[in-house]
Amino acid sequence: MNKLTIRDWDLLNKTTLVRVDYNVSFNEEGKIVDDTRIRATLPTLDYLLKNNCRIILISHMGRPKGKVVPSLSLKPVAEYLTQLLKRKVTFVSNYINKDKKEIMKETDNGQLVLLENLRFYPEEEANDLNFAKHLASLAEVFVQDAFGAVHRAHASVVGVPKFLPTVAGLLLEKELCYLSDAMENPEHPFLAIIGGNKISSKIGIIKNLLNKVDSLIIGGGMAYTFLKTYGAEVGNSIWEQEKLDLAKEILKEAKEKKVRFFLPIDHLIAKQIEPNTEVKETNDIDIPDGWMGVDIGPLSIDRFAPIIAKAKTIFWNGPMGIFEIDKFASGSVKIAQLVAQATKNGTMTIAGGGATVTVANMAGVQNKISHLSTGGGATLEFIEGKELPGITTIKNKEKS
Repeated sequence: MNKLTIRDWDLLNKTTLVRVDYNVSFNEEGKIVDDTRIRATLPTLDYLLKNNCRIILISHMGRPKGKVVPSLSLKPVAEYLTQLLKRKVTFVSNYINKDKKEIMKETDNGQLVLLENLRFYPEEEANDLNFAKHLASLAEVFVQDAFGAVHRAHASVVGVPKFLPTVAGLLLEKELCYLSDAMENPEHPFLAIIGGNKISSKIGIIKNLLNKVDSLIIGGGMAYTFLKTYGAEVGNSIWEQEKLDLAKEILKEAKEKKVRFFLPIDHLIAKQIEPNTEVKETNDIDIPDGWMGVDIGPLSIDRFAPIIAKAKTIFWNGPMGIFEIDKFASGSVKIAQLVAQATKNGTMTIAGGGATVTVANMAGVQNKISHLSTGGGATLEFIEGKELPGITTIKNKEKS
């Protein structure tokens, strides 16, 4: 990791603008469902507070499309962060016409402020330079710590660095170190476990991984398109007819590159995608008409288990089925447990993507995986080999 970080800059007594990713979801009671992204920023905040910094936090939440949507306000996050830090985090809803002194004057302790959802302003996603300049005017240094947003060319990601010295926070540094090591210098055997609904959303990542990994396990909805290339019956399962040739091409490329390619050999199937539907297990790869695949079956888990156990590096992205419904989640949860066990045995493991993090939490193994990436699209684009705009804005360290 050769980018400048907060450890490379004199931050003592400075006012810092910190881009975080507090894009979390709430349940019906208004409680945060998963606080992984919030907790992941605590090391950066602790470091800045120890340097007596005044901290102005900025984040987005959801997709309000440039309008004020009360349910997407960051005010509850400020309250939650106050509890975590055990110090007051002041929430500021209207900051467009206020300067640094006015905003800091609103705080109780003069140290921590969280501004309202950036995406309430259309200028954020439009990368409006005047909006970026105003945000930059509030501080002396910009700390980029929102790995989940660095693939977006938005004002708070690429605009602000045009006006302020920019360094990486400790979370961003950690993300880049783990992901770079996995892609550039993995210990072999290197295994990737890829789930999700569609091949079309994972083409780039699968193709790039074929140049890196020794084995690839495919689960989730995309598995049914691959299984169709073998003539398997998939019943009413989701699959992409227009991607059948692409699936064949990927399988051919895997064979040419001697990458072991594993697909489910049995399934949990259901009549409908609802909690009270009828379910049963198949004993082979075929799914009868009128039924749909919703999870991998026990035979698949038994097949995947030794592959996971023997790997020395694992990258996991995506669930094995429709995990949002409890009775369809056991395959995904079991994969999470197997990855955690591999970690315990010395394997370097990375789990990335929002759904993947949720499954890890469901399995109770979120702290038993080497690195739980906070990025969704950013993680995928990094693994795919793309240049992330929010990373390129940070200068490299000078060579000694």
